[in-house]
Amino acid sequence: MQTRTGQGDRAMRKLLMIMMLCVPSLVWSATEINWDMEAFDPNLKDKPSLQNGMRLYVNFCLGCHSLKFQRYERTVDFLGIPHEVALENLVFSDQKIGDLITTAMSPEGAKAWFGATPPDLTQVAKTRGGEWIYNYLKTFYSDPARPLGVNNKVFPNVGMPNVLAGLQGVQVEACVQRPKIAENGGEMRDPLIPGLAITEEKCGELVVEDGTGLYSAQEFDDAIYDLTNFLYYVAEPTRLERHRTGVFVILFLIILGCFTYLLNREYWKDVH
Repeated sequence: MQTRTGQGDRAMRKLLMIMMLCVPSLVWSATEINWDMEAFDPNLKDKPSLQNGMRLYVNFCLGCHSLKFQRYERTVDFLGIPHEVALENLVFSDQKIGDLITTAMSPEGAKAWFGATPPDLTQVAKTRGGEWIYNYLKTFYSDPARPLGVNNKVFPNVGMPNVLAGLQGVQVEACVQRPKIAENGGEMRDPLIPGLAITEEKCGELVVEDGTGLYSAQEFDDAIYDLTNFLYYVAEPTRLERHRTGVFVILFLIILGCFTYLLNREYWKDVH
């Protein structure tokens, strides 16, 4: 026979478990990012973007970061890449098309080289969000005081090298002139000279040194979008299917609701 004390202990344990589950999300939501985040709008129907994102991932990220909850076969089938092409251009080990996307780097070696094991990125878009990934990948900058020579605006004191520096170029902090923004969100204009924007000097902005990168600024932005789009897909591969199923479920419920309403009216029409 269960006593009231036992019931109270069980309720307290449940409450503590709920609080423990909520703490990480509360801590993350309380973390302040002192950077103007650029918006990211994913498009899982853009197959060329996703294909390029996977190409960038296996070339620049897979050496350290695995996608151990995602298989090559399922990924390339969704992206419309033939198996032979994927094995030749996207699988750089003796893995088979049905294997999980894992890195060859050992956890022990990674910890010795970087101080910590690089995390698996299958669910990073769910835990961090696409906007975070997009801005994180774009805001590495040179910082000689850091062990790896780089820092990051979105993730200060990051312990990861800028593996995309060859594409982007050397990015540094600088003081630049920016248009002054009014309270309504628009650019402030000089009242004496029509059309002339009022500028202010902003320090801590990021500038890419000319001639140091393989890509132009727009090409690099497009590449980071594609890579982020791919990670957004990997985090929930059935997202599009779930959305399509949800539409049919809602339509079914609407139709069922109409019939239920008519049936209810028929039952009650003679009740006064």
